[in-house]
Amino acid sequence: MRRFASAFAALVLPTLAIAAVPDLPASVSQGGLVIGHVAPGTRVTVAGKPVHVGGDGLFVFGAGRDERGPIVVTLGNTRRSVVVSPRDWPVERVNGVPPKTVNPPPDIAARIEREQAEVVAARDRDDAREDFVRGFVWPVSGRISGRFGNQRIYNGDPKAPHSGMDIAVPEGTPVKAPADGLVTFAKPDLYLTGGTVLLDHGFGLSSNFLHLSRIDVRVGQHVRQGEIIGAAGKTGRATGPHLHWGFNWFGTRLDPLLLPGIH
Repeated sequence: MRRFASAFAALVLPTLAIAAVPDLPASVSQGGLVIGHVAPGTRVTVAGKPVHVGGDGLFVFGAGRDERGPIVVTLGNTRRSVVVSPRDWPVERVNGVPPKTVNPPPDIAARIEREQAEVVAARDRDDAREDFVRGFVWPVSGRISGRFGNQRIYNGDPKAPHSGMDIAVPEGTPVKAPADGLVTFAKPDLYLTGGTVLLDHGFGLSSNFLHLSRIDVRVGQHVRQGEIIGAAGKTGRATGPHLHWGFNWFGTRLDPLLLPGIH
């Protein structure tokens, strides 16, 4: 985690922002965010796909939960390999969940599919904004009740790994923006996730906040780090009040605990 914090601290240094020598971490944990620098105008690809490079030479990418690596990165004519450090993924058993949210009937399953497609579309942005450059703060303070990547078993039925971090807080607890960002999705009643807000931080990085009891922002609104965007709740598939904070690099889910500033 300190490695990521150090990388972000370096982003504010003007000498690094215009560095001609490529700067790229040698390794990243599964679920981790990678921050690099190249000379402005350098073409960068990750696993063969071009990524956005800012006017200051900044670029980012993520290593998913199941990424084995190494991740091949090209920086102009230079080829690098980023080693991916494996992690252990414990099993979490969640009981008392409404059965229709675990194994929904066909009509509900179709609704869930439609809603998730909207969320996926909202993540498909590559804005040049560097709203993430100052690092991140906790959206709420509380006990971590669910960790990223852990295998979830709902009512005894194995499901997909947990996609974010759950923080147990009382219903109505104000939720703050962990970094500057643009609201790209805000709806109060998604079937699985209830009150849902997506905040785009630029360069394909986005936060999602689920199970909200109240939403205080609208799509198209730009918010500042620490600004209240809503209130924690227990809407959607939830057994008690909490905030689910997820973080993505486009479609790749990352661990909020590995973000710079979060410890």
